[in-house]
Amino acid sequence: MARKRPERKNQKLLDLIREQYQPESALDIQEALKDLTSGLLEEMLKAELDEHLDYDYGEKPLGLNTRNGYNKKNVKSSNGKMEINIPRDREGSFEPQVVKKYEKDISNIESQIISMYGRGMTTRDISNHIKEIYGFGLSESMVSRITNKILPTIEEWRQRPLEKTYPFVFMDAIHYNVRDNGMVVKKAVYIVLAYTMDGHKEVLGMYVGENESSKYWLMVLNDLKNRGLKNVLIFSTDNLPGFSQAITAVYPKAEIQKCIIHQIRSSTRYVNYKDRKELMNDLKTIYKASTEEIALVQLDYFEGKWKKKYPSCVSSWKNNWAELSTFFKYPKEIRKLMYTTNAIENFNRQLRKVTKNKSIFPTDFSLEKSLYLAMVNATSKWTSRMRGWDQILAQLNIFFDEILNS
Repeated sequence: MARKRPERKNQKLLDLIREQYQPESALDIQEALKDLTSGLLEEMLKAELDEHLDYDYGEKPLGLNTRNGYNKKNVKSSNGKMEINIPRDREGSFEPQVVKKYEKDISNIESQIISMYGRGMTTRDISNHIKEIYGFGLSESMVSRITNKILPTIEEWRQRPLEKTYPFVFMDAIHYNVRDNGMVVKKAVYIVLAYTMDGHKEVLGMYVGENESSKYWLMVLNDLKNRGLKNVLIFSTDNLPGFSQAITAVYPKAEIQKCIIHQIRSSTRYVNYKDRKELMNDLKTIYKASTEEIALVQLDYFEGKWKKKYPSCVSSWKNNWAELSTFFKYPKEIRKLMYTTNAIENFNRQLRKVTKNKSIFPTDFSLEKSLYLAMVNATSKWTSRMRGWDQILAQLNIFFDEILNS
């Protein structure tokens, strides 16, 4: 007597596929699964848009933002290439999660590998982890090739058009060890972060170059301009020599504010530990002054008290005063944003947290991949705009009327 075939968990689904698609080969089965996958993804995307708009398809819209058709997108999956319809909204504010904006490969294993790489795991760690979970080996070079698939996405992100105007732009650099022509060299990653006119943070670009220099920053600024950034109201930067000249060459109407925190660190580097607290308190009376006039009085007092003992510290503040004091022109809401580069330094800390396990990067590409994926993870949490932005924007419109209405 023949044994009865055990009932499979998904028997009803299997029967439905067999009835509807009538597959005759393994290729037919793969095509059927591809069709089902694309259909399921589209239904999930529709549900995401329903939640985003806060009304279901067929119902009356609750606000001005409504559905606005679809964009076709080709993606790779475990079953091959497929085309899916990505729903759009009229305001363009919908950010799908099941298939992200720049995501081109949705195959499960590859997505997991890229995700692990983006969280700071090395190719060796990922290779061992995959073997433990799935029971098959995956070489480090294969892991590297899989993560290389995001390079076109990185390039697309790097060349994307920018908005015409950003009120605040912060520029800083962090440094990494990268293998280059058989040698380990220190390379700078030039990072540009901004606030949009809507009060949201946005990373405008990340550039891997040689040691930090004003010449390379000039290239970065020209790249921003070529991508559509016409106006910057206020730049906040560190104290790199030649930085201001580079900014003025590309954005001559922009205000330049040198970061007070960077200035404090650099100017007090050689101050004796015993004097540090007292000297720092004296510095605080300068940059915390309510007006520039009061700050200059305090600066003169600071010079008289400390010039003999710490001449380089005093001269650093005197020589850079023109661009350290820019913030005094503005009310406290704008001052708070512009006189430090806290926004970009917080972002840099998140990058370092992800890349700390990789003491040396084998190539520039591997560094770019890690930083891009870390950036995507970090910026996914930037969902709300700056508190009090309406008041800040109203004041900016008064101070920069000519630029904003040009």
